[in-house]
Amino acid sequence: MKKYAVGALVAAVALALGCDPGPKGKSGSTRPAEAATPAESIAGAVALFNGKNLAGWTQRGGKAAYFVEGDSIVGETRPKTPNSFLCTDRDYSDFILELDFQIDPEANSGIQIRSQSLPDYKNGVVHGYQVEIDPSERAYSGGIYDESRRGWLFPLDKNPQARAAFRQGAWNHFRIECRGDHIQTWLNGVACADLHDTMTPKGFIALQVHSVGDHQAPLRVRWKNLMLTDLTGK
Repeated sequence: MKKYAVGALVAAVALALGCDPGPKGKSGSTRPAEAATPAESIAGAVALFNGKNLAGWTQRGGKAAYFVEGDSIVGETRPKTPNSFLCTDRDYSDFILELDFQIDPEANSGIQIRSQSLPDYKNGVVHGYQVEIDPSERAYSGGIYDESRRGWLFPLDKNPQARAAFRQGAWNHFRIECRGDHIQTWLNGVACADLHDTMTPKGFIALQVHSVGDHQAPLRVRWKNLMLTDLTGK
């Protein structure tokens, strides 16, 4: 049956049942109308992780271990070392980034976006916007922190829905959108941060393993399905 015939049939059935077919996206598919819905993905998403090794990535900062296990990148803490970052070799400005992550309850992590490491800034320390991964009771996953610079830019103390979205001990999904001075985040489909800031328009993406002081037992963070749609010029 042709597509337009199927569409007409679905609409007719919906009207007969007294249902609203719902708002239509660019593809004509229906989806629930809800506040702070992320913009539709644009065709052309590419994988940042090749599924085999860490080609295209460079570690900066501390000495946490990064390695590939199955379909995931794993970050594993080491004692007495500062924050560690696995950074893309390429910089990005406007983009949509989607990924899945899982973190041990005692660990802390984040996704650096538009971040930098400059020799004339604190001896090259990684700094810039970080989308927080926070499995603690504070539950700020999806908030935006300015790593090694200004601190919290968009905490989640006034967003209880976002704080409740994190799934402890399970895989979680991030969507991060950067368009001009506008940065938005979603955790498992729930709107988290909505920030306008002009300080850094471009930089690398990085996977953080937060320092753990003298803690000896390794803690792990896992990331997979890292897909980026470059919006530059769109």
